[in-house]
Amino acid sequence: MSTRLGIDFGTTRTVVASSDRGNYPVVGFHDTAGTVCEWFPSVIAARDGELRYGFEALALAADPAWTVVRSFKRLLSEPTLTPDQRVVVGAREYEVGELVTGFLLALRRALVASSPRPDTFSGTLEAVVATPAHALGPQRFLTIDAFRRAGFDLVALLNEPSAAGFEYSHRFRRTLTSQREHVLVYDLGGGTFDASLVKMHGLHHDVVATGGDAQLGGDDFDAVLVRLALEQLKLQPARLSPRQRAGLLERARDAKERLNPNSRRVPLELEELGLDDVTVSAADYFDACLPLVEKTLAAMQPVLDRAGADESQLAGVYVVGGASALPVVSRRLKEAYGRRVHRSPYPSAAVAIGLAIAGDETAGFELTDRLSRVFGVFRERDGGHDVSFDTIFERDEAVPLQGARRPLIQREYRAAHNVGRYRFVETNELDARGLPHFRLRAVGELMFPFDQRLRNTDIDLRQVPVERLGRPGPLVRETYTVTALGLVEVALMDVETGFERRYTLGR
Repeated sequence: MSTRLGIDFGTTRTVVASSDRGNYPVVGFHDTAGTVCEWFPSVIAARDGELRYGFEALALAADPAWTVVRSFKRLLSEPTLTPDQRVVVGAREYEVGELVTGFLLALRRALVASSPRPDTFSGTLEAVVATPAHALGPQRFLTIDAFRRAGFDLVALLNEPSAAGFEYSHRFRRTLTSQREHVLVYDLGGGTFDASLVKMHGLHHDVVATGGDAQLGGDDFDAVLVRLALEQLKLQPARLSPRQRAGLLERARDAKERLNPNSRRVPLELEELGLDDVTVSAADYFDACLPLVEKTLAAMQPVLDRAGADESQLAGVYVVGGASALPVVSRRLKEAYGRRVHRSPYPSAAVAIGLAIAGDETAGFELTDRLSRVFGVFRERDGGHDVSFDTIFERDEAVPLQGARRPLIQREYRAAHNVGRYRFVETNELDARGLPHFRLRAVGELMFPFDQRLRNTDIDLRQVPVERLGRPGPLVRETYTVTALGLVEVALMDVETGFERRYTLGR
């Protein structure tokens, strides 16, 4: 028996929705007190090599013997991320992939334990999963690998705002007309901000452009409230103990999530932390958050600009993500876009519900997503004395969710050197010269023996000096494809001999 799920692995909370005959209910989890919550905390706790996850980890926050790590998903967006990246948690080092896999194993156990019908989640669990739209190859690969190692059968990997677009068309289809087919998805989560312009015609969704800010999310709004509280207490952050810092942040997050448009005060009860209670003016807090909201609007505008779209074409601006519930967010968006702003009734679950819809084969939806990054390669020139950059995939390249690996790009040329050294990179933008300059990420360095004498040997090609052959080299073919999971695959072949090597980049 198999069950298909939409899983939104979030920075603060992980939300799961199931696909059940045209309905997409959110799965409930039991916390340590037995209360049912429609989310599983994205939290890890460590002590002497022992790890706990989710609600169990959250319950250990007050225990000084345990190190509690919230928002650990932000580790995946670090510029230096590699699949074997190691981080210190408590007194030990762990691979990031090990931590994510352990968390997803705990999520799977919680699914089985929380189900009112034990057989519902005990069989094969097919998962449609999302990553931030601007996630680069290493983050995507690590996410895919962790879900598979945790026992999930990964069906597809979508960009988060693309998934939310399915929830919009499922819930607000009446707003779409032949003149207004575009929806601008505004997704403010716990750790990232994503924006995508989606053209919706019939059952087909075409993501026209996407963008965002990988380092902006609800955690930053929590930090603003902590800063205002410390200013009232006249305390510097360095004077707080680790327990006080963690407790203050947790209370700030809870207080933020209780705010509504009518709130006048933001009370923080801190006596248990050995601090005085604090009350922050809601107006002061909203004013202090406004620069962060403006950053989201600034990150969203290039999406419209690249698509050549204007506001008259918008059926709506769809506001999703747990952090979008902050009243100042809706107020500022309505100032900018008027009555076309629609907020999901389940902002924290919109992505998970959209993923469940995308995984429902009976729903009939189709999606053409977009690469949110530029992919290219640095090549050797002039006998290894210089390099040039070759763009392989442009930003916003179309990637159909259904079907075979595509798009497919090929290069053919006569090799001029004895060894080909390919340094593949991803970046968000190119400068005026066509060179990568923003969030540059190396995703693979490959060596290919053009000289047949270097093949089928144990020679480390990295130690071989790059030299010109002095004669026409072999005819080389490079083939690049993008998988349905958003990873780039490359095949290098000597066309005349058939000698070939294949790689998945980002591993």
